[in-house]
Amino acid sequence: MSAEPESCGLTPVSLREDPDTGVEVRESSGDFNMDLQQPIFFSLDVHQHETLSAKVVSRLSRKAAATSVVITSDSESGKFSGESELCMEHESDLDWFCSSEQKRICLHCTIAGSCQSHTVTPLVSRVTGVRNQLVNICEKMQLQAQRMERFINQTLTAKERALQVEASGAREQVVAQVSVVREAVEEEEQRLLEAVQREEERVEQCLLTQRAHWGQALAMLTQTRTRLVHTLTNTPDIQLATSGQEIAERIEEAEGVGEPHDTDHLNLNASCSESKLMRGLWASAILLGPTAYGSANLTFDERTVSSALSLSEDLCTLTFLPKWSRQSPPYNPARFDCWPNALGTLAISSGTHSWVIDMGESGAFKVGVCYSSMGRKGSGNDSRLGYNIQSWVLSKYNGDFSFCHAGKNTPLHVVHKPKSLGLLLDWPSQTLIFYDPDSSAVLHSVRHAFSGPLLPAFAVADRSVSILH
Repeated sequence: MSAEPESCGLTPVSLREDPDTGVEVRESSGDFNMDLQQPIFFSLDVHQHETLSAKVVSRLSRKAAATSVVITSDSESGKFSGESELCMEHESDLDWFCSSEQKRICLHCTIAGSCQSHTVTPLVSRVTGVRNQLVNICEKMQLQAQRMERFINQTLTAKERALQVEASGAREQVVAQVSVVREAVEEEEQRLLEAVQREEERVEQCLLTQRAHWGQALAMLTQTRTRLVHTLTNTPDIQLATSGQEIAERIEEAEGVGEPHDTDHLNLNASCSESKLMRGLWASAILLGPTAYGSANLTFDERTVSSALSLSEDLCTLTFLPKWSRQSPPYNPARFDCWPNALGTLAISSGTHSWVIDMGESGAFKVGVCYSSMGRKGSGNDSRLGYNIQSWVLSKYNGDFSFCHAGKNTPLHVVHKPKSLGLLLDWPSQTLIFYDPDSSAVLHSVRHAFSGPLLPAFAVADRSVSILH
């Protein structure tokens, strides 16, 4: 064994003799820091090692405080943690490894020492196992690095190319769809503007005709009246008595003029600007656009709830009650006492409002609007939703939908049975729309010159309905 240390990154050391003990000790050319967990191995020949151990043991009691000898003990590891690689307890080579305490030990420690009941392995086997483990780990890391490289170079690159293609296609689709909508809207706009123009010209022509006719009639009537006044004031009594024929002719002329009457022909027909396409787009823009409206504070007005219905604590659910479970609520002039009706708390006379009703499994119900002046008492049509001129409702009965107003039912062809029902009331355009919230499809729309504030109206004859917020 060579006395020179191998080139393994260790600090070069030299030997010198302690003047007090006469013991040769190693002296590092650099800083000498002890690491108890990772001892430093030195290349000593057998003779030097035995001489050093004997001298240290024999003089340790007399020179324990010798500062030039670097010897420390680790009570837990059981070995010298300085230059010696011998077991402190048995002075044997530390060529075994205790897995239980994760430290190096000698053979005597495994037989009669502190580690005799522990799991021990030869140090060489331990090192070989650690090396193999590190090799496996490095191989796994290398494979993982290869997968990462393939992911970066292949997958992500392909994704980037696909992204550009898909984004380009998506943009083309948006442009194409908007172009179709824009073209349809522009054509419909032109058609509606022309229809309004024709209707305006028609009304103007009627007004001109009426103006000319009644202008001539006014002139003739004025002329006839002037003649009669002249006859009355300037004709002598004897002559006046014999002018009955002339006076009768003048009266006949005046009576032939007739009385002017205002007719619908003199008004612009509002239907000239109506369009199913524009109405649907307008409703979709409100219901799906960034300025969607809603009535978050809408609840059922408990003062109006019929005794045939029960109202939930949150005032948002109406449930139909069988006759045997009904109770007589306190009298209230606003309460419906016969029909299973209830009204909402929101009075609408301006702006745009919408609300959604969850129909659940109900097979018989009505939703719509009515005037606050609608009747509340009795079993007549005055208090029956949809059967008077003061209410507009969409009804479901036996699986069929219909629109009811003034006692007239208009069947609705609903292909997809909605799970909920939405109402949109636009006061400026005097428009009421019933729609499917899931698809925003318009089920029915009404334009009417509403004369007063409207209240949401409901009727339930099967199970329950709820206001969704």
